[in-house]
Amino acid sequence: MKTIEVDEELYRYIASHTQHIGESASDILRRMLKFTAGQSAPTRQAETTATVQPAAAPTARDRVRTLRELLLSDEYAEQNKAINRFMLVLSTLYVLSPQEFAAATESLHGRTRVYFAGDQQTLIQHGTHTKPKHIPGTPYWVITNTNTGRKRSMIEHIMQTMQFPSELTEKVCGTI
Repeated sequence: MKTIEVDEELYRYIASHTQHIGESASDILRRMLKFTAGQSAPTRQAETTATVQPAAAPTARDRVRTLRELLLSDEYAEQNKAINRFMLVLSTLYVLSPQEFAAATESLHGRTRVYFAGDQQTLIQHGTHTKPKHIPGTPYWVITNTNTGRKRSMIEHIMQTMQFPSELTEKVCGTI
């Protein structure tokens, strides 16, 4: 496996095309480029004419359906810890709208703590014992040593900012 460096904007674009939790960047790019394992590299001519179109933004109904499906999924039901359900919800919210997720998390912080950041070090610098964890399928890290009530309030804030229906927000928060 080779390692490549991409800028933050490109990474967010690739991550925004995640279709399921845990999907690798290679899988996302293969799907976006319609490239399969063992396929030879395209010729120079084909490379210059290929274009990548961004996926259409999900409708409000699709976003609600996606969250309801998450709550009903076996993967979610198998999670016996609040932190794992919290991380699944965060990943799903990001996938639904990376831009809205970014806006919602920018305004979310404590008196002295930063709750979300693009790297682990930022969270460590803004609090002791923050136990930062990477949110799968996103470029974000979140502190995880908060109590379940605080995790629920973070999800509530993000969902309200992303304009999800209040009854769905309550339902999601109630499962954390």
